[in-house]
Amino acid sequence: MLSNRLAIVLLTALAPAIWGSTYLVTTELLPPGRPLLAGVIRALPAGLLLIAVTRRLPKGSWWWRSLVLGALNIGAFFALLFIAAYRLPGGVAATLGSVQPLIAAGLSAGLLGERLSLRTVLSGIAGVAGVSLMVLRAGAQLDALGVAAALGGAVVMATGVVLSKRWTSPAPLLATTGWQLTAGGLLLLPVALLVEGAPPTHLTGGNLLGYGYLSVIGAAVAYALWFRGIRALPPTSVTFLGLLSPVVATALGWLALGQDLSPVQALGAVIVLGSLVAAQTQRRTGPAAPQGPVSPAAQPAPATAAATRQPVHGRTR
Repeated sequence: MLSNRLAIVLLTALAPAIWGSTYLVTTELLPPGRPLLAGVIRALPAGLLLIAVTRRLPKGSWWWRSLVLGALNIGAFFALLFIAAYRLPGGVAATLGSVQPLIAAGLSAGLLGERLSLRTVLSGIAGVAGVSLMVLRAGAQLDALGVAAALGGAVVMATGVVLSKRWTSPAPLLATTGWQLTAGGLLLLPVALLVEGAPPTHLTGGNLLGYGYLSVIGAAVAYALWFRGIRALPPTSVTFLGLLSPVVATALGWLALGQDLSPVQALGAVIVLGSLVAAQTQRRTGPAAPQGPVSPAAQPAPATAAATRQPVHGRTR
């Protein structure tokens, strides 16, 4: 039983690890200044592909539930991430987004009856502290709308994860994943067109490679792993794994882009990893059985989309 749970945790952890590579792909392969377009291309083609493969459409209440979950996990999340990215330094946005496990823990206590333990709270605080050490810079400027957007992104993603546990889908995992990716992509499409205008008429081979990676690996594969984890694990445990994104983003910036890695950043990474271990190894006293599948990022969060503005400082989903 223990080895099976460890395998599920490790597979789920691959999703935020993949999302942590989004910054590298975005800066090296994608056209600049089009984060919302990247979000649409990530979500919509992947969702339609999964629907085509599974040949399953929602039935009954799952039409509106898929729309709600797709909005929370993808559409609204990406839009709020975009606002935070353009109004806050990347480190501030990432630090504010790292409160997501604490929000999910509170929602799980209220909606799922899980006990909110002191260990969970302390682990969540340690996770926020670790992320801030990795990405927060002195003199960072705050903006009220940007702060609200970053916190709103954490709230909608945590809510999506918890609601995915509360609602049980009758369909296979890949089908439910496809419904949410499609719904999120369709909701994000008009926002992208309004804010960023029409897509570029010319794309290079590198652009196509980057978009393909984000859609196939960053969405279809990563969200399927993420949603499978939500099906099998407590939602608070899953959201703690999301803190891996800034760790991976920072590591890739150091290894692939030659960015500096200070002792303070290394200490922050160690603290984050410690909070993850603490959150995954505590005993759960809530409901014995998971209540349902699937919830996904950015670009989860993400590293935040703010990574398009600054060196690897966030959770890009």
